[in-house]
Amino acid sequence: MTTVRVERAMVLAAGLGIRMRPLTDDRPKPLVELAGRTLLDRALDRLAAAGVSRIVVNSNYRAEMIAAHLAGRKDIVLSPEEVLLETGGGVKAALAHLGDAPFFVVNSDAVWRDGPTPALERLAGHWSDKRMDALLLLVPTPAIAGASINDRGDYHLEPDGVARRRAEGEIAPFLFGGIQILHPRLFAAAPDGPFSLNLLYDRSEAAGRLHGIRHDGEWYHVGTPRELAAAEAELGAGQAGERPPGW
Repeated sequence: MTTVRVERAMVLAAGLGIRMRPLTDDRPKPLVELAGRTLLDRALDRLAAAGVSRIVVNSNYRAEMIAAHLAGRKDIVLSPEEVLLETGGGVKAALAHLGDAPFFVVNSDAVWRDGPTPALERLAGHWSDKRMDALLLLVPTPAIAGASINDRGDYHLEPDGVARRRAEGEIAPFLFGGIQILHPRLFAAAPDGPFSLNLLYDRSEAAGRLHGIRHDGEWYHVGTPRELAAAEAELGAGQAGERPPGW
């Protein structure tokens, strides 16, 4: 399969960060630091290393701080939200900046270590315009470093790469890692205003066009101060020069 060149991306950075309090009392969660670098910078550096040339960053809570933090970066487009639009509404509002080709969407609090091949490169290598509208990075639940997570999982992954959301009462082996490729056509019949990307994932799944790949590295849940400290204990080890982008 030919690797698709993904040139645009969006980082979701508009959340309130309630579970990360008190660290988010005076700053948005994307500007909380992990091992000396903000969560937002980690995501942006990952995307830049993957060859992305334009990145949209949305914001709401303390949006002025995010704007000031990004003032020195090139090729960043701000998408401030007066009202929180949730994940789906936030991406839909930014579509004019994302072009008409597949693009990455990364949660600003997605922290991961790559396997032998960078996760973003693997996603681009698995993308098929004919077969999919969304491609999710799925993390095996036993490999997740984090305490307060959905231990029942999110998705099953079929041998052909099709992702299937777990049914009520089921336990699924994979959690969605907050890293993905989406095609603009996924939003063709999306509602206006706030809505979750889960709505579009479910529509895509019903059409047989929701796919996933298994993450072959490490992934860290950083939803609370305790989880942040646990991730920092691992990621803070070693010399900075030894760390790949986003580490």
